[in-house]
Amino acid sequence: MTEQSQQSITIDAEPAAVMAAIADFASYPSWAAAVKSARVVQTGPDGRARRVAFTLDAGVLHENYELEYVWDADARVDWHLVRGQLMRGQQGSYRLEACDGGTLVSYSLTVDLAIPMLGTLKRKGERIVMDTALKELKKYVEARGPGA
Repeated sequence: MTEQSQQSITIDAEPAAVMAAIADFASYPSWAAAVKSARVVQTGPDGRARRVAFTLDAGVLHENYELEYVWDADARVDWHLVRGQLMRGQQGSYRLEACDGGTLVSYSLTVDLAIPMLGTLKRKGERIVMDTALKELKKYVEARGPGA
């Protein structure tokens, strides 16, 4: 894996509402434009998804992959790639912190593609993915309203 890309955004909702949206994989296709399907493959002892299979269509990139998740209540979720077609690896996390006016959401992502790509181009792609994901998450959570 190469260096990690990171971005943050403030969402006008409590951490529990933000994490509930992150954990609701079935709803991803309704708000995350590139996600065409997300199916929970395995549930953990806490009732949250442990493994999730995704189908992604991001224009030039079409990918079927599976991620494994580790949850820390409503404070943090980490994941890593279990299997993919174009990706050899993916590690990411959302960290949530209550702040004045809502929740500060920090998103970290590292992707290792099976196809060669310049590091600067790959990091730019990661930043675009994160920026889009954070903005879509914010819009979705805030549209659901407080406590949703």
